[in-house]
Formats: sequence, C-alpha cells, structure tokens
Amino acid sequence: MLTTFKAKATKLANGMQVETKSRNFTFLIDEPKSLGGTDIAMSPVEVLLGALGGCQAIVAAAFAKAHDITFEEFHTEIEGDIDLAGFMGKADVRVGFQEIRYTMHFKTNEPREKMEEFVAFIERTCPVGDSLQNGVKLVNAGLVLE
Repeated sequence: MLTTFKAKATKLANGMQVETKSRNFTFLIDEPKSLGGTDIAMSPVEVLLGALGGCQAIVAAAFAKAHDITFEEFHTEIEGDIDLAGFMGKADVRVGFQEIRYTMHFKTNEPREKMEEFVAFIERTCPVGDSLQNGVKLVNAGLVLE
C-alpha cells in the first residue's frame, strides 16, 4: 500500500531560517553562523542525519518484540562528510554527503550474534536508510509564482 507523506518548508524573514511543517508538527531549520545562518536550529543536513538515527531507533523499538529482543537503551551516533566547497560554488565537487557513518548502541544482555542479526534487520527495514542507500527519484512537480 503506497502512502504519501507531505511536508511544507517556508523561508522565514530571519536570515536562513526555515519553518518546516508536517501534519500538526512544526520545527525550524537554520544554518550555523559560519554558513550565514543564525545557528538557532539544526541545518538541513543535520536534520537528515537525525532522521536516519530516528528512523533506526523507531524500527528497533517497533520490531524488538517480534525478534525476541530486549534492550534498556538505544541510540545511534551518525556523522557524514560534505565538501562545503561544492555547496559554496568554489569547486566542482558533489554538494551532498559523500559518506554517512553510523554506530548503533544498545544496552542489552542479548548475545552479540543475535544483535548483529537485528541490526541487519534494522538496516533493511529503515525507510530513511533505504532512501539514502538506494537513492530516490526526485521530481520537480512544478513552479508556482504568486
């Protein structure tokens, strides 16, 4: 069953601040001062990293019982490399992440082999991870001038 998720991002008057809305939720996006922002919120690429970790955590929580896994705590550390010279137009290099690395941390008494299998399941099941790993078709659905 194909489900469509929606979000709206609106540039605010203050610097590079963007208000992002989806369903009944709102959050801000900004850039660090070093990139011309006011540094009051995560940057878009930091949000992307957080979305990956959040998705992995949700998959772990949602499917632990079905896999007979118990854990007290879970968190993911995520980092990625971007060549900012491409974003700033100073070099002809890719503007997006060149590599994203993550480490999943579980506080559990489960055996390592069982947890490695569960981590492989999380990697196969996380929609954000799948989108990043396998790419997703980006379609410009139009331009509206108001």
